Amino acid sequence: MAFFNYSVPPLRRKQATLDIHDIEGLWLVNWQIGKFRLYSTFYTRIDQAFLLWSVLLIPMFTTAQFLPVSWSLQATLWSFLSGVGTVVMMSWSHYWVKRRQVEWLLYFWAALMLIGIILTDLGICLGWGEVLINICPLWLGLSAVGYFGTGFAIRSRTIIFTGAVHLIGVFVLKYFGEWQFLATGVLMVSCLLLLAEFEWDHL
Repeated sequence: MAFFNYSVPPLRRKQATLDIHDIEGLWLVNWQIGKFRLYSTFYTRIDQAFLLWSVLLIPMFTTAQFLPVSWSLQATLWSFLSGVGTVVMMSWSHYWVKRRQVEWLLYFWAALMLIGIILTDLGICLGWGEVLINICPLWLGLSAVGYFGTGFAIRSRTIIFTGAVHLIGVFVLKYFGEWQFLATGVLMVSCLLLLAEFEWDHL
């Protein structure tokens, strides 16, 4: 038996027919003017977790790139938001991973987030230059590890490819010079939105 399910494409438009277990907490979006439909889709709990992180990441990276806010204040705010995001992600994703018998993924991601928060905060508070100049590669690298682990656990080509994109981002980031925070934010948020908007292969 093949490791991946090649009978479905890695990425496709969301199917109207849902697994009954994915209906819980479903968000239905149907924007229209009169009878003209502008946009119609749905977001499962796992989609909502991706959307949540994209919303949290936007102010984190745009503030670091454009606003003269002290690093210590940013560390406090973003650590708090990251903690909230991790807790909510674990809550929303719990049933999804439980059904696929990969509950360890929640703790795997939580551990990666905790490592990132601790290293970032220590780098800022203690003035660790090596950490400060590599905050963006650090988070891209941790995300890549998370996506790779998730992709192999749920046998998803799309998630593994997403991890590869983040890993490539680590190596090309230096070419963006002073725009590294913006580039990192765009890459991470774009991947999250793509995963939320489309259906991808998995167990």
